[in-house]
Amino acid sequence: MQAAQRTVLVVDDEDVIRETVREILADEGYRVIAATEGAEVLQLVAQEAPDVILLDIWMPEMDGIVLLKQIKSVHPDARVIMISGHGSIHTAVTATKLGAFDFIEKPLSLDGLLATIKRACGDARREGPAAEARLRLHGAAARSSRTVVAGGGDVRQKTLKKSVVACGLGLHSGVSTGVILHPLPEDSGIHFGGISGDATVPAHLDCVRSTDFATSLRRGGVVVGTVEHLLAALHAYGITNLLIKMYGEIPIMDGSAIEFCRLIEEAGVEEQEGACPEIVIDRTLRVSGDGPEEIVIEPAEVFTVHYHLRYPSPVGSQEYIYVHRGAESFRDQLAPARTFGFLRDFEKLERMGLIKGGRLGNCILVDEERVINTVLRFDDEFVRHKILDIVGDFSLIGRPIRGRVIARMTGHTDNIALLRRVAETYHVPSLETAARVQAAAEPAP
Repeated sequence: MQAAQRTVLVVDDEDVIRETVREILADEGYRVIAATEGAEVLQLVAQEAPDVILLDIWMPEMDGIVLLKQIKSVHPDARVIMISGHGSIHTAVTATKLGAFDFIEKPLSLDGLLATIKRACGDARREGPAAEARLRLHGAAARSSRTVVAGGGDVRQKTLKKSVVACGLGLHSGVSTGVILHPLPEDSGIHFGGISGDATVPAHLDCVRSTDFATSLRRGGVVVGTVEHLLAALHAYGITNLLIKMYGEIPIMDGSAIEFCRLIEEAGVEEQEGACPEIVIDRTLRVSGDGPEEIVIEPAEVFTVHYHLRYPSPVGSQEYIYVHRGAESFRDQLAPARTFGFLRDFEKLERMGLIKGGRLGNCILVDEERVINTVLRFDDEFVRHKILDIVGDFSLIGRPIRGRVIARMTGHTDNIALLRRVAETYHVPSLETAARVQAAAEPAP
């Protein structure tokens, strides 16, 4: 099915790129106009009111960022997609803060380009190329689960009202990184992707790649690390549809989820028409390790996490019960709790190539006697952070869960193991099953 007649302004001083993009978009049913320099762009924007502007950052007479500022100052609602062959996450963040709808890298991917334009036009739900089908895959899992997950109520799906950005270091990579959060239509799901705008990896249990020291996801060539703090915040605010662009690893920020809460509140939460069914736990499920580790989920009226933690002094024995009463309870009780580590473990982690981004300001560092680098935000900040991790990991089932989690000395591996038991017990469809459901539901060409 071709796109509705929309106007796209292509701005690029390279003839080959400009004409190639023009031909591709024309074949898809778009009306395409083109420009090569700033004055002409501003004139065409005023005269033609294009639905989308594709704007190259590197222009001979006027830098694309400068031109973006001028376009947004005169036409604040213009949907501008920035394109760069020499960009970075910082360039992407700068463009997004200035009002760009999105940022994609050269060489351009056909699927990624078309999917981004469709989102900018509000046509992301239209039938389209393979990348769009991949983007809907997680949403298909959500729809098919409505027929197999029984006993729960429905809550509304949600996304953000606008795109927002944040920068920081990756905890394990040590690389300067950032995230750009883009709203998505209902039934899309939460997806992580690179700046190219092409392949994405769903925030889904099937895509868990590693649970060593953090939770990382992988699908195809897309790998994203340390997702649990951001996902915990999204889950607490009920965000079900979102595109998260980044380079490799989600920034650690201050080691907690509080900055992600502020980012969500800055964007605003938009309730959507689609429903998101609960999984209601009606039996006890248990995962145990060889040592003291154990995690259980059992019936309860509201999502609750009861965690027992015991480490040598100075951490000691800590216990906390978190009852989820909405975003405010998460923001106040769990989100400020930072990740922690022991000084004796740092050398080992460094030999493993991990925690390259560990800084005195983004974790709680403990030696044999005391916390050595900060003042605790809560007396029991350690156990609260373990619960924060559980909330983030449990979001990977893609559904709100009504039940009580009881955990003792567990980590990401145990969380994911129990979540897989939940998915199996309550017949939550895999991505592969969702793909078959989606293919069967779509009309023949």
